Amino acid sequence: MSNVSHARSDLSGHPDASEMRARYDRVMGGRDVALVDAPVFLVGLYCAVSPWVLHFTASQPALVTHNLVMGIAIAVLALGFTAMPERMYGLSWAICAMGAWIIVSTWVVGSSPDAGIVINNIIVGGLTVLLGMVCAGAAARTRNT
Repeated sequence: MSNVSHARSDLSGHPDASEMRARYDRVMGGRDVALVDAPVFLVGLYCAVSPWVLHFTASQPALVTHNLVMGIAIAVLALGFTAMPERMYGLSWAICAMGAWIIVSTWVVGSSPDAGIVINNIIVGGLTVLLGMVCAGAAARTRNT
């Protein structure tokens, strides 16, 4: 019988350590998803609540619904990236498209939005595009290796 006594935080002596490490590498494909997925989730969450943060629920009801739906969609994609990275990273470019739409939708969906709403959606959309490009870059780098 092997000795598995080790310090509580040190798993290097665990009999299954190499197998767990190999499985983790297979699942993650060399990506550190938390560095990208958490910010994508937070941007989506902020997009969803931004109408209430900036108090434009009464003046822009169509944009409220739009930001809520888009924010939830971005947050759900981010959770999918974390839960199933090998399947979801193909949708990274969709995040970029969603960010671009958030920027443009301010004028398409909204009706005469004020400067605060415009700046908010430009920043949220820009961050979404940027983070989507980082996700897409990580996916492309993983496919090439």
